[in-house]
Amino acid sequence: MKLARSGNGQDVLVGIDGSWFPLREIGGYEKVTRIGDLFGDPRFGDLEAQVRRRTAGSGGVAVDLSDAATVVDDDAGIWGAGLNYRRHSEDLETEQPGRGPGSYLRPASCLIGNGGTIQLPTQSQRVTAEAELGLVVGTRCKDVPRDKWRSVIAGVTAVLDMTAEDAIRQNPRYIPWAKGFDTFCSIGPALVTLDEFPDDRLDGVRIATVRNDETIAAATPRDMKYDLGYLVEYFTMGRTLAPGTVICTGTPGAVQIRPGDTVRAVVEGVGTLTHPVG
Repeated sequence: MKLARSGNGQDVLVGIDGSWFPLREIGGYEKVTRIGDLFGDPRFGDLEAQVRRRTAGSGGVAVDLSDAATVVDDDAGIWGAGLNYRRHSEDLETEQPGRGPGSYLRPASCLIGNGGTIQLPTQSQRVTAEAELGLVVGTRCKDVPRDKWRSVIAGVTAVLDMTAEDAIRQNPRYIPWAKGFDTFCSIGPALVTLDEFPDDRLDGVRIATVRNDETIAAATPRDMKYDLGYLVEYFTMGRTLAPGTVICTGTPGAVQIRPGDTVRAVVEGVGTLTHPVG
């Protein structure tokens, strides 16, 4: 099952086998507007069955995800894992951390919808774009053991993460500042529930950073230094994560972007984010 938002962000959309329905048209969900609230609803496990019944009687609505609003609620936490792939640490000419990934928490104000224009700030002379796989938390959780990570993750999504790289080359402590500019993060265009990726299938999903139709870097979660279970354990240590929180799991490689470029994050079987650079 997939979840998305309409281009204006007003409607939550539910998709099954290519058919989409506004959530407000499904009984009991008329007033649900936050995706995070869906996961805490005891009826969520039955939502797919309800949508399938509707699919049998109707073709649903046409949905164009090229301008879909972000799947992240405006008050959700957005955590990031840095230098989790060897290629990215080589990009920055630094060593991977030895006791856990680099980490940061970014503001929701930096989010843009799919297709939105990335605005390069005058405060940076070198902005890079990075494709990532995002994990979306489905239940309030804390201190989750590594081998139980799937029990608290509702689904996965694509992430395009921008960084003022010159700032963190000057000093890695600037990373939250370097990632917090307006238009510096896109998450979506859809959330795919985790049941679509049983067993180890998620480990083989290809994640690619693409600029102007050239694939700059690509890898799968098997190439991560800290695997998905480790990341969930790491980010829930001693802190409570609410439903809807996103954990960005690191990039296989970054690319510098300039005005006139088009950059994409392509996550196989999950979704593609496409953005012009202003």
